[in-house]
Amino acid sequence: MSTTGLVAALDIGGTKTTAALVTASGEIVGRRTAPTPGRSGAAAVLDTAAGLVEKLRADAPGVVRALGVGSAGVIDSGSGLVLSATDVLTGWTGTDLRGDLARRLGVPVTVINDVHAHALGEARHGVAAGHDTVLYVAVGTGVGASFVLGDTVLTGAHSAAGHAGHQPSAYAGSLPCTCGRRGHLEAIAAGPALAAEYVRRTGRPVADLRAVAALAADGDKAARDVVRLGGTAIGSAVGGLVNVLDPAAVVVGGGVTGLGEPWWRALRDAVPAETLPALAGVPVLASTLGPDAPLLGAASLAWKVS
Repeated sequence: MSTTGLVAALDIGGTKTTAALVTASGEIVGRRTAPTPGRSGAAAVLDTAAGLVEKLRADAPGVVRALGVGSAGVIDSGSGLVLSATDVLTGWTGTDLRGDLARRLGVPVTVINDVHAHALGEARHGVAAGHDTVLYVAVGTGVGASFVLGDTVLTGAHSAAGHAGHQPSAYAGSLPCTCGRRGHLEAIAAGPALAAEYVRRTGRPVADLRAVAALAADGDKAARDVVRLGGTAIGSAVGGLVNVLDPAAVVVGGGVTGLGEPWWRALRDAVPAETLPALAGVPVLASTLGPDAPLLGAASLAWKVS
């Protein structure tokens, strides 16, 4: 691996795509963002992504040696194919991300799921730097996870490892999950699920989770209970995952973490209630890199092939 020049990184999400230029030490020296044209098909998404990289490369202070991609969907990191994706990205399933972007940009390309990229970023350059094994849990519109081992991530035999939101949760009852099953963690702990829980409890409509957070801050008891429920459900699940994986550290990120201290307190109280005594001291840390994390994680893989 050369440490001279730069690599490019892409974070392709359902609503926006961000490209960055990254040094070997993890410094972002250029960035561009555009809306993801998810409803317009895979070719339009790839046009947008490649265009952002080209614009950055035109102004790059050095040679861009490779590209690392973190993408929404189930990604086969070996082949660079999108194995499955939600309909937020129309026609994304089956896309040859590695091959298409390599042809367009003329550099080696690595591809990984966006949550795995986020985990690598936090483990290499963020709050978990220095730990050899890191469990990352993302709580937003869904619930995902990734387990970092050294300089790689556990992707699983079918490239589907990390679907933490689709494990059973005692807090979900028989609520329907986005995957079509019932009683999964995502059905009670994800952002849209918490907003729906508030409506079920009160009969009062709310626009989204931000509205629930505002109500909780104003002293609404039902909103406060829902916030604590979300934290407890995630903490219980994290405790179970800690028992299985025995990580050196846990990092939690995603938009739902913005619910603040009551949510975090409920989460941190629930983790040791589930863990084995020997694992009670595993630290549970808040993500620090925010939107930079998946870019830095994808870039760390690109440096391997540069």
